[in-house]
Amino acid sequence: MTDFDVFNGDADGICALHQLRLAEPRKAELITGVKRDISLLKRVHAKAYDRVTVLDISLDKNRHDLNRLLNQTVDVHYFDHHFAGDIPASPQLQTHIDTAANTCTSLLVNDYLHGQFLPWAVTAAFGDNLFAAACDAAKALNLSATQLHLLEQLGTLINYNAYGVTLADLHFSPAALYGEISAYENPFDFIAQSASYEQLTKAYADDIEQARQLPYERADDAIKVIFLPDAAWTRRVAGVYGNELARSAPAHAHALITELPDGDYRISVRAPLNNKTDADVLCRQFPGGGGRKAAAGINALPAAMLNDFINAFRKQYRSS
Repeated sequence: MTDFDVFNGDADGICALHQLRLAEPRKAELITGVKRDISLLKRVHAKAYDRVTVLDISLDKNRHDLNRLLNQTVDVHYFDHHFAGDIPASPQLQTHIDTAANTCTSLLVNDYLHGQFLPWAVTAAFGDNLFAAACDAAKALNLSATQLHLLEQLGTLINYNAYGVTLADLHFSPAALYGEISAYENPFDFIAQSASYEQLTKAYADDIEQARQLPYERADDAIKVIFLPDAAWTRRVAGVYGNELARSAPAHAHALITELPDGDYRISVRAPLNNKTDADVLCRQFPGGGGRKAAAGINALPAAMLNDFINAFRKQYRSS
């Protein structure tokens, strides 16, 4: 029997898997990628009675390959908080799926494990820009303000490392970063001892400072739009910068738009923190769009549809 661990390469996916494997150690083939690489089940070549654990990728986006695995009598354990659609009925499938705007996959795993490794779930919630949920979950830990800030920074850095079009954009492959994190039961030990943490801290500071210099292309009482140059640093920082913008203007929806070399656009959307809804609904209206209620994106919007997107973006949040 072979085990496969399939996980999003961001803070939520990595911390979710880390919690599970601290509780249930298991040697497994790791399948992951950059944050937007979510069609991961197609890379799973399992046989009957193999076990597949899936964390933080949309069931709906992986439906075909999930059904393929279930039809091959593969056992699948699925944790996620993205849009799922209809969930297949199969004795081989266990699901822990909750699409509520104030949860994430690591918090679902934390519930499943009855809080065994709560600091890692708090870290992931910060990384997913769920600051209120992270602080609420952290109350049971009785952390100091300094300790809470360290978990916030760690979640941000792990998430920052996941953004890019290809692995070449990242400072560390998500599998390698997970491999290093997996040696630490306590996140504060990772922070204190890891050279990777120090490297990410410095790189993030450089990238976020450049992003903060970019002007808004459009801004009104409901939305803010920023265009980013297509460069490795913007590909790395766009997601976490979008989270920062959302926190700085919680009544506004934000769209970060990058023109790609072929003329298409990569788009990252953050719903207003005061109304964390429908980012996924908005983005699914366009080719390659998806995500969750509070944060979603479009991988390659055809150039001819850009104005349609901006109009839909404004309409979605002006009327909400």
